[in-house]
Amino acid sequence: MDLTHLSEYANLALTWIGFGTVVGLIAKSLMPGRDPGGAIATVLMGIAGTMIGCAILQYFSTSVELVKPVSVEGFAVGIGGAIVMLVLYKVLAGHWFVEGEQTTRRARRRRQRYRRVVDD
Repeated sequence: MDLTHLSEYANLALTWIGFGTVVGLIAKSLMPGRDPGGAIATVLMGIAGTMIGCAILQYFSTSVELVKPVSVEGFAVGIGGAIVMLVLYKVLAGHWFVEGEQTTRRARRRRQRYRRVVDD
């Protein structure tokens, strides 16, 4: 493998990681409520959202040009894809829905506080 190709791949990987971080942070700031996951989840959701968004835009695009992440279109579909990834992550992590009769401590505390307020 040629060393110039290796440096091009490293540059491309660092571009995707940097851009994915920015997109992930913006998507988390636009999404209301507490988010599960930390910094690594933010970076991964940003990168995955950007890749998925750019791939979908490229698939449906009529132009021959490649959709690059560092562009207006790439930025817009990257944020959209990262928000979709964040919603899926919240749903799969059980952040919004509790299945069955199990209740969390937080839900029990809320219910107790609500009962105290209503009873008073």
